[in-house]
Amino acid sequence: MVHHAPVDRAPAGETPAGQTRAAGQRSARLPRDERRAQLLAAAQEVFVANGYHGAAMDEIADTAHVSKPVLYQHFPSKRELYLALLDSHLSVLTELMLGALNSTSDNNERVQAVMRAYYRFIDSDDQAHRLVFESDLINDPDVSSRLETFNKTFADAIARVIAEDTKLPLLEAQLLGRGLAGMAQVSARYWLETDGNLDLDVASDLIYRLAWRGISRFPKES
Repeated sequence: MVHHAPVDRAPAGETPAGQTRAAGQRSARLPRDERRAQLLAAAQEVFVANGYHGAAMDEIADTAHVSKPVLYQHFPSKRELYLALLDSHLSVLTELMLGALNSTSDNNERVQAVMRAYYRFIDSDDQAHRLVFESDLINDPDVSSRLETFNKTFADAIARVIAEDTKLPLLEAQLLGRGLAGMAQVSARYWLETDGNLDLDVASDLIYRLAWRGISRFPKES
């Protein structure tokens, strides 16, 4: 429910009705979900450019064309804003990885799909991977626990497939799952540093073939 201030006063950062907003001034009132998405997009831009510690709420508000009070209405602190972004990106990445794993029952194709999906996430224009994997809050307990939850979810999903296919004990399959997940992450981040000198599909297929040639040699029976 929207509450209007008395005597038609506009909230801080908003333009009163009937007045024309000049270019560069604050944006008009938006539905809460749209405003939140706008603020997250602005924060993404500032965090990617400056890192967490170098980012300022003033700059995020300016980038979003809102006042600081409007920003603080949605995110009481810079840390909460960062964690909301991290949660969003990890949710997307988890969905991509599990979607790739479940896209086929052919394990060869599964490995290929997973590697390609990981590389495409790393290659995304919004540079979400920098907030996920290159955070200057990496040792913060809330950040590290979120990353561990993602890594465990992804690796355990791979491990279940490996255990079913190879009949290895679950603990051994989990170790292999962590190894494959780490291979995807480390190689994709290194590939990004090649600045487009190696095609994405070529790079992801190289790692897929390396992973598959290893995992496919495990016996089907213990």
